[in-house]
Amino acid sequence: MRIKSIETKQQHLLSLPNKSKKIIQNSKEMIQQINTSEASVYVGTYGKYNDGSIFGEWLKLSDYADKKEFYTACKELHNDEADPEFMFQDYENIPNGLIGECWLSDNIFDVLEALEDMDESRQEAFLIWCDNKSHKLSEDDINDLISDFDDDYIGEYKDEEDFAYEQIEQMDLPEFAKRYFDYEAFARDLFCCDYWSDNGHVFYNS
Repeated sequence: MRIKSIETKQQHLLSLPNKSKKIIQNSKEMIQQINTSEASVYVGTYGKYNDGSIFGEWLKLSDYADKKEFYTACKELHNDEADPEFMFQDYENIPNGLIGECWLSDNIFDVLEALEDMDESRQEAFLIWCDNKSHKLSEDDINDLISDFDDDYIGEYKDEEDFAYEQIEQMDLPEFAKRYFDYEAFARDLFCCDYWSDNGHVFYNS
């Protein structure tokens, strides 16, 4: 929901985005909703906020080459203030950890560019992997992260049993043995130690 300029402080307080309400409980749902080409930030200032106004605009990050160019646009937007202190009151299609209310990660443009080059399935798998491995997009080198991800990522499957079935198909077993094979039990063993999965994506447990 886009924010509109509000006249009174009372209206402003009712209309300002409530970050606690925006927290998405299901991390997989959050990942699926990210469209990095539409990454946008609603830029206001603390000065205006303290005066009871949330005047600002949505700025689309793909319109800027880097963080410096983005901040230049922020200054032009709020050129009525001598030294504006920017307040990022809302944002869309930006992975967690790359932006806060008063800061923007130095890595944000590199990360968004890398994610833009991935198809939807691979992007989802990468963000799941980062989340499960506790990697910080705001601090770690994006190229190193992608390299480590490629070492761990196996592919997308219907479920863990489907992955187990593929493993058996690659073995030189007689067809009659495959008919009686307990794929469910085999899958439990595989994902007990050597592999892990999330939302259909399978990874080595490195």
